[in-house]
Amino acid sequence: MGNAPGPLFLCIAGMHGNEPAGVEALETVFALLDREPLVNPDFQYKGRLLGLIGNLRAYSEGKRFIVKDLNRQWTPENIQRILLSKLEELDSEDLELYELLQAVKAEIADCQPDRVVLLDLHTTSANGGIFAIATDDPESVRIASGLHAPVVTGMMRSIRGTTLHFFTKQNFSIPVAAAAFEAGQHEDPVSVNRTIAAIINCMRSIGAVRPEDVENRHDEILVEYSKNLPKIADLILVHSIKAGDDFEMWPGYRNFQPVVKGELLAHDRHGAIHSPADGLILMPLYQPQGGDGFFGKTKRRIGKPDRRKGFLSLSES
Repeated sequence: MGNAPGPLFLCIAGMHGNEPAGVEALETVFALLDREPLVNPDFQYKGRLLGLIGNLRAYSEGKRFIVKDLNRQWTPENIQRILLSKLEELDSEDLELYELLQAVKAEIADCQPDRVVLLDLHTTSANGGIFAIATDDPESVRIASGLHAPVVTGMMRSIRGTTLHFFTKQNFSIPVAAAAFEAGQHEDPVSVNRTIAAIINCMRSIGAVRPEDVENRHDEILVEYSKNLPKIADLILVHSIKAGDDFEMWPGYRNFQPVVKGELLAHDRHGAIHSPADGLILMPLYQPQGGDGFFGKTKRRIGKPDRRKGFLSLSES
């Protein structure tokens, strides 16, 4: 897509197969891009947009994963094992990772981009606010901050093997920046709209489309759902779940809901699980599959996002 040089903008949706909003959003964005030159003759897309379903096998079954969480498999040692194995020896998620690597490698060889930008698209099992996750790379932080959603820091130090761990300059011969966007609850239809807004906002941010070719509606969608949320939140704990723990989250928690030290959050086979500190809860687990019960955050800075004019999405008229 696009004849002018520019970045390879890689959007991965459905990395967890029970998160369909990103796939639906990408289908809409591709349709908008096909139609845009008809209503805006001066429109030009710079670079190439590649949309991929991360875990196609799990997505076809509506499951988070088949054998294991694909978004915990992107470690150097695991990737090396997969690349050295025979395909018939690989399980479902191993094959998905192998196919994703081959698709990205082929796309880079074909379009010869000046850089790669990854936006990993997700939703959560709990309701509540939207947020973005950045790496320690300043460009990743810039891209995540431009999504008009709270930016969660510290996540990369507390979990391993996500796409954000792999899509770094150390693993590519050209510059790479990556961020993740969490658009809301899995089944919330508005999560699709928020994901569309994030994709198009990111296009403008990385120079794939001109600011004058976009309108303000999509920025406003993101700003609206980020009201009264912290601009930046630091991860302070992850409650990991082991096989056989029988973890059960206490009902009713939402993303960014305040909790106090000692508050009952969940139960497992060992007994009650209480909050170890005052803070905010993020991604409480309300689905059968998953290895993280909840995340705990502290607020770093509170404030409303800037309502900057001139960005947003491709026109739809």
